[in-house]
Amino acid sequence: MTVDIDKSADPQNTPPAGPEAVRAIPVRHYGRYVSAVIAIAVLVAIVYAFGQGKINWHAVPDYFFDDRIMTGVGKTLMLTVLSMLIGIVGGIVLAVMRLSKNPVTSSVAWFYIWFFRGTPVLVQLFLWFNLGLVFEYINLGPIYKDYWSDFMTPLLTALLGLGLNEAAYMAEICRAGLLAVDEGQTEAAHALGMSHGKTLRRIVIPQAMRVIVPPTGNEVINMLKTTSLVAAVQFSELFRYAQDIGQISGAPVEMYFLAAAWYLIMTSVLSVGQYYIERYYARGSSRQLPPTPWQKVKATMSSLGRPKGGMA
Repeated sequence: MTVDIDKSADPQNTPPAGPEAVRAIPVRHYGRYVSAVIAIAVLVAIVYAFGQGKINWHAVPDYFFDDRIMTGVGKTLMLTVLSMLIGIVGGIVLAVMRLSKNPVTSSVAWFYIWFFRGTPVLVQLFLWFNLGLVFEYINLGPIYKDYWSDFMTPLLTALLGLGLNEAAYMAEICRAGLLAVDEGQTEAAHALGMSHGKTLRRIVIPQAMRVIVPPTGNEVINMLKTTSLVAAVQFSELFRYAQDIGQISGAPVEMYFLAAAWYLIMTSVLSVGQYYIERYYARGSSRQLPPTPWQKVKATMSSLGRPKGGMA
Protein backbone atom coordinates (compact mmCIF):
# COMPACT_ATOMS: atom_id res chain seq x y z
CA MET A 1 0.00 0.00 0.00
CA THR A 2 1.35 3.40 -0.93
CA VAL A 3 0.94 6.56 1.07
CA ASP A 4 0.72 9.92 -0.66
CA ILE A 5 2.48 12.77 1.10
CA ASP A 6 0.96 16.19 0.65
CA LYS A 7 3.82 18.54 -0.20
CA SER A 8 1.64 21.60 -0.53
CA ALA A 9 2.02 22.39 3.15
CA ASP A 10 5.79 22.79 2.73
CA PRO A 11 6.43 24.07 -0.78
CA GLN A 12 10.17 24.70 -0.15
CA ASN A 13 10.77 21.26 1.36
CA THR A 14 12.72 22.78 4.31
CA PRO A 15 14.32 20.20 6.54
CA PRO A 16 13.09 19.89 10.09
CA ALA A 17 14.72 22.26 12.57
CA GLY A 18 17.63 20.73 14.51
CA PRO A 19 18.35 21.08 18.21
CA GLU A 20 19.11 24.55 19.47
CA ALA A 21 22.81 25.36 19.73
CA VAL A 22 24.19 25.10 23.24
CA ARG A 23 25.68 28.31 24.60
CA ALA A 24 28.71 27.57 26.75
CA ILE A 25 28.90 30.12 29.55
CA PRO A 26 32.28 30.09 31.29
CA VAL A 27 32.27 29.67 35.02
CA ARG A 28 33.29 32.82 36.85
CA HIS A 29 36.10 32.20 39.29
CA TYR A 30 35.62 35.04 41.73
CA GLY A 31 38.26 33.60 44.04
CA ARG A 32 40.91 34.21 41.39
CA TYR A 33 39.94 37.87 41.11
CA VAL A 34 40.00 38.31 44.88
CA SER A 35 43.40 36.60 45.25
CA ALA A 36 44.82 38.69 42.39
CA VAL A 37 43.62 41.91 44.00
CA ILE A 38 45.07 40.86 47.36
CA ALA A 39 48.43 39.96 45.79
CA ILE A 40 48.63 43.30 43.97
CA ALA A 41 47.67 45.16 47.13
CA VAL A 42 50.39 43.40 49.15
CA LEU A 43 52.97 44.13 46.44
CA VAL A 44 51.99 47.80 46.32
CA ALA A 45 52.18 47.99 50.12
CA ILE A 46 55.70 46.49 50.14
CA VAL A 47 56.90 48.87 47.42
CA TYR A 48 55.35 51.82 49.25
CA ALA A 49 56.95 50.77 52.54
CA PHE A 50 60.42 50.58 51.00
CA GLY A 51 59.78 53.86 49.21
CA GLN A 52 59.09 55.56 52.54
CA GLY A 53 62.15 54.05 54.22
CA LYS A 54 65.37 55.99 54.61
CA ILE A 55 67.21 54.00 51.96
CA ASN A 56 69.90 55.58 49.83
CA TRP A 57 69.10 53.80 46.58
CA HIS A 58 71.80 55.76 44.73
CA ALA A 59 74.46 53.84 46.67
CA VAL A 60 73.53 50.59 44.92
CA PRO A 61 74.46 51.66 41.35
CA ASP A 62 77.43 53.62 42.70
CA TYR A 63 79.05 50.47 44.10
CA PHE A 64 77.50 47.87 41.79
CA PHE A 65 80.67 47.48 39.70
CA ASP A 66 83.12 48.47 42.40
CA ASP A 67 86.45 46.66 42.22
CA ARG A 68 85.91 45.05 45.61
CA ILE A 69 82.44 43.84 44.64
CA MET A 70 83.71 42.38 41.37
CA THR A 71 86.54 40.67 43.24
CA GLY A 72 83.95 39.21 45.62
CA VAL A 73 81.86 37.96 42.67
CA GLY A 74 84.91 36.24 41.21
CA LYS A 75 85.83 34.59 44.52
CA THR A 76 82.24 33.48 45.04
CA LEU A 77 82.17 31.78 41.64
CA MET A 78 85.61 30.24 42.22
CA LEU A 79 84.55 28.87 45.59
CA THR A 80 81.32 27.51 44.11
CA VAL A 81 83.12 25.68 41.30
CA LEU A 82 85.86 24.19 43.49
CA SER A 83 83.46 23.14 46.25
CA MET A 84 81.13 21.48 43.74
CA LEU A 85 84.05 19.64 42.14
CA ILE A 86 84.99 18.25 45.56
CA GLY A 87 81.36 17.43 46.25
CA ILE A 88 80.70 15.71 42.90
CA VAL A 89 83.88 13.62 42.94
CA GLY A 90 83.37 12.69 46.58
CA GLY A 91 79.68 12.00 45.98
CA ILE A 92 80.39 9.57 43.14
CA VAL A 93 82.94 7.70 45.24
CA LEU A 94 80.60 7.55 48.24
CA ALA A 95 77.67 6.40 46.07
CA VAL A 96 79.71 3.52 44.67
CA MET A 97 80.84 2.65 48.19
CA ARG A 98 77.24 2.69 49.45
CA LEU A 99 76.20 0.29 46.69
CA SER A 100 79.17 -1.99 47.32
CA LYS A 101 78.54 -5.50 48.60
CA ASN A 102 81.44 -5.07 51.01
CA PRO A 103 79.80 -4.32 54.40
CA VAL A 104 82.80 -2.35 55.68
CA THR A 105 82.94 -0.05 52.65
CA SER A 106 79.18 0.43 52.67
CA SER A 107 79.14 1.19 56.41
CA VAL A 108 81.93 3.76 56.14
CA ALA A 109 80.05 5.57 53.36
CA TRP A 110 76.82 5.43 55.36
CA PHE A 111 78.52 6.91 58.44
CA TYR A 112 80.06 9.74 56.37
CA ILE A 113 76.70 10.66 54.85
CA TRP A 114 74.97 10.41 58.22
CA PHE A 115 77.47 12.72 59.93
CA PHE A 116 77.80 15.44 57.29
CA ARG A 117 74.08 15.58 56.48
CA GLY A 118 73.19 15.67 60.15
CA THR A 119 75.31 18.68 61.16
CA PRO A 120 74.91 22.29 59.94
CA VAL A 121 77.39 23.68 57.41
CA LEU A 122 78.24 26.61 59.69
CA VAL A 123 79.17 24.24 62.51
CA GLN A 124 81.43 22.27 60.17
CA LEU A 125 83.14 25.47 59.01
CA PHE A 126 83.84 26.55 62.59
CA LEU A 127 85.04 23.04 63.42
CA TRP A 128 87.64 23.03 60.66
CA PHE A 129 88.65 26.62 61.44
CA ASN A 130 89.21 25.98 65.16
CA LEU A 131 90.91 22.59 65.04
CA GLY A 132 94.14 24.50 65.60
CA LEU A 133 93.09 24.80 69.25
CA VAL A 134 93.33 21.00 69.51
CA PHE A 135 96.16 20.18 67.10
CA GLU A 136 99.21 22.42 67.13
CA TYR A 137 100.79 20.75 64.11
CA ILE A 138 99.62 18.86 61.08
CA ASN A 139 102.06 16.02 60.58
CA LEU A 140 101.84 13.84 57.49
CA GLY A 141 105.25 12.27 58.04
CA PRO A 142 107.82 12.90 55.32
CA ILE A 143 105.18 14.43 53.05
CA TYR A 144 104.16 17.57 54.96
CA LYS A 145 104.50 19.11 58.41
CA ASP A 146 103.45 22.61 59.50
CA TYR A 147 101.60 24.57 62.14
CA TRP A 148 97.86 23.97 61.93
CA SER A 149 97.12 27.71 61.92
CA ASP A 150 99.35 28.16 58.87
CA PHE A 151 97.96 25.10 57.11
CA MET A 152 94.26 25.72 57.67
CA THR A 153 93.85 28.96 55.74
CA PRO A 154 90.39 30.57 55.31
CA LEU A 155 90.25 29.30 51.70
CA LEU A 156 91.06 25.72 52.72
CA THR A 157 88.55 25.95 55.56
CA ALA A 158 85.86 27.09 53.13
CA LEU A 159 86.66 24.35 50.61
CA LEU A 160 86.67 21.59 53.21
CA GLY A 161 83.56 22.83 54.97
CA LEU A 162 81.52 23.28 51.81
CA GLY A 163 82.99 20.52 49.64
CA LEU A 164 82.89 17.67 52.15
CA ASN A 165 79.38 18.60 53.22
CA GLU A 166 78.24 18.70 49.58
CA ALA A 167 79.76 15.26 48.95
CA ALA A 168 77.25 13.74 51.37
CA TYR A 169 74.30 15.17 49.44
CA MET A 170 75.79 14.34 46.05
CA ALA A 171 76.32 10.77 47.22
CA GLU A 172 72.58 10.29 47.71
CA ILE A 173 71.81 12.00 44.39
CA CYS A 174 74.29 9.79 42.53
CA ARG A 175 73.05 6.67 44.32
CA ALA A 176 69.47 7.47 43.30
CA GLY A 177 70.58 7.94 39.70
CA LEU A 178 72.48 4.65 39.63
CA LEU A 179 69.56 2.76 41.13
CA ALA A 180 67.22 4.28 38.52
CA VAL A 181 69.01 2.34 35.75
CA ASP A 182 67.42 -1.05 35.13
CA GLU A 183 69.43 -4.01 36.43
CA GLY A 184 69.04 -5.69 33.06
CA GLN A 185 71.46 -3.15 31.60
CA THR A 186 74.16 -4.25 34.01
CA GLU A 187 73.42 -7.94 33.50
CA ALA A 188 73.60 -7.53 29.71
CA ALA A 189 76.93 -5.69 29.98
CA HIS A 190 78.37 -8.41 32.23
CA ALA A 191 77.13 -11.05 29.78
CA LEU A 192 79.16 -9.30 27.06
CA GLY A 193 82.27 -9.60 29.23
CA MET A 194 82.46 -6.04 30.55
CA SER A 195 84.03 -5.50 33.95
CA HIS A 196 82.13 -3.81 36.75
CA GLY A 197 84.06 -0.55 36.36
CA LYS A 198 83.63 -0.50 32.58
CA THR A 199 79.92 -1.20 32.97
CA LEU A 200 79.57 1.81 35.26
CA ARG A 201 81.48 4.11 32.91
CA ARG A 202 79.97 2.98 29.62
CA ILE A 203 76.46 1.81 30.46
CA VAL A 204 75.13 2.84 33.88
CA ILE A 205 76.47 6.36 34.47
CA PRO A 206 75.46 7.79 31.02
CA GLN A 207 71.88 6.61 31.59
CA ALA A 208 71.87 7.77 35.21
CA MET A 209 72.86 11.31 34.22
CA ARG A 210 69.27 12.07 33.20
CA VAL A 211 68.27 11.56 36.85
CA ILE A 212 71.41 13.05 38.39
CA VAL A 213 71.62 16.34 36.45
CA PRO A 214 68.44 18.15 37.66
CA PRO A 215 69.13 17.86 41.42
CA THR A 216 72.83 18.54 40.80
CA GLY A 217 71.90 21.82 39.13
CA ASN A 218 69.86 22.72 42.19
CA GLU A 219 72.85 21.88 44.40
CA VAL A 220 75.10 24.19 42.35
CA ILE A 221 72.66 27.07 42.81
CA ASN A 222 72.35 26.27 46.50
CA MET A 223 76.13 26.13 46.83
CA LEU A 224 76.45 29.58 45.26
CA LYS A 225 74.24 31.00 48.00
CA THR A 226 75.82 28.91 50.78
CA THR A 227 79.23 30.46 50.06
CA SER A 228 78.02 33.51 51.98
CA LEU A 229 78.55 31.51 55.19
CA VAL A 230 82.34 31.47 54.76
CA ALA A 231 82.46 35.13 55.79
CA ALA A 232 82.25 33.74 59.33
CA VAL A 233 85.67 32.07 58.92
CA GLN A 234 87.40 35.21 57.59
CA PHE A 235 87.23 34.34 53.88
CA SER A 236 86.38 37.38 51.79
CA GLU A 237 83.81 36.82 49.06
CA LEU A 238 80.84 38.82 47.78
CA PHE A 239 78.92 38.99 51.04
CA ARG A 240 82.02 39.87 53.09
CA TYR A 241 83.07 42.62 50.69
CA ALA A 242 79.53 44.03 50.69
CA GLN A 243 79.59 44.07 54.50
CA ASP A 244 82.93 45.88 54.57
CA ILE A 245 81.79 48.50 52.05
CA GLY A 246 78.55 48.99 53.98
CA GLN A 247 80.41 49.68 57.21
CA ILE A 248 82.79 52.15 55.55
CA SER A 249 80.19 53.96 53.44
CA GLY A 250 77.51 54.04 56.12
CA ALA A 251 75.04 52.21 53.86
CA PRO A 252 74.95 48.62 55.17
CA VAL A 253 71.37 47.88 54.14
CA GLU A 254 71.97 49.20 50.63
CA MET A 255 75.01 46.93 50.27
CA TYR A 256 72.89 43.94 51.31
CA PHE A 257 70.50 44.83 48.50
CA LEU A 258 73.48 45.05 46.16
CA ALA A 259 74.75 41.62 47.22
CA ALA A 260 71.26 40.17 46.79
CA ALA A 261 71.08 41.60 43.26
CA TRP A 262 74.39 39.97 42.32
CA TYR A 263 73.28 36.63 43.78
CA LEU A 264 70.08 36.85 41.74
CA ILE A 265 72.04 37.55 38.55
CA MET A 266 74.41 34.62 39.09
CA THR A 267 71.67 32.16 40.06
CA SER A 268 69.63 33.22 37.01
CA VAL A 269 72.56 32.51 34.70
CA LEU A 270 73.13 29.13 36.37
CA SER A 271 69.42 28.32 36.01
CA VAL A 272 69.60 28.90 32.26
CA GLY A 273 72.65 26.66 32.02
CA GLN A 274 70.90 23.98 34.06
CA TYR A 275 67.93 24.07 31.68
CA TYR A 276 70.07 23.42 28.60
CA ILE A 277 72.08 20.66 30.31
CA GLU A 278 68.86 18.92 31.35
CA ARG A 279 67.57 19.29 27.81
CA TYR A 280 70.77 17.72 26.45
CA TYR A 281 70.52 14.62 28.64
CA ALA A 282 66.78 14.27 27.93
CA ARG A 283 67.44 13.44 24.28
CA GLY A 284 67.31 9.71 24.84
CA SER A 285 64.08 9.73 26.82
CA SER A 286 61.88 12.10 24.77
CA ARG A 287 60.98 11.73 21.11
CA GLN A 288 60.63 15.48 20.78
CA LEU A 289 62.49 17.87 23.02
CA PRO A 290 60.49 20.72 24.57
CA PRO A 291 61.09 24.11 22.93
CA THR A 292 63.70 26.37 24.42
CA PRO A 293 62.67 29.76 25.85
CA TRP A 294 64.05 31.47 22.74
CA GLN A 295 62.05 29.12 20.50
CA LYS A 296 58.91 29.90 22.51
CA VAL A 297 59.52 33.64 22.06
CA LYS A 298 60.01 33.27 18.31
CA ALA A 299 56.85 31.14 18.02
CA THR A 300 54.85 33.74 19.94
CA MET A 301 56.17 36.60 17.82
CA SER A 302 55.43 34.75 14.58
CA SER A 303 51.88 33.94 15.72
CA LEU A 304 51.29 37.61 16.54
CA GLY A 305 52.37 38.59 13.04
CA ARG A 306 49.89 36.29 11.29
CA PRO A 307 46.59 37.80 10.07
CA LYS A 308 43.48 36.54 11.79
CA GLY A 309 41.37 34.01 9.94
CA GLY A 310 44.00 32.83 7.50
CA MET A 311 47.53 31.67 6.95
CA ALA A 312 50.41 34.12 7.10
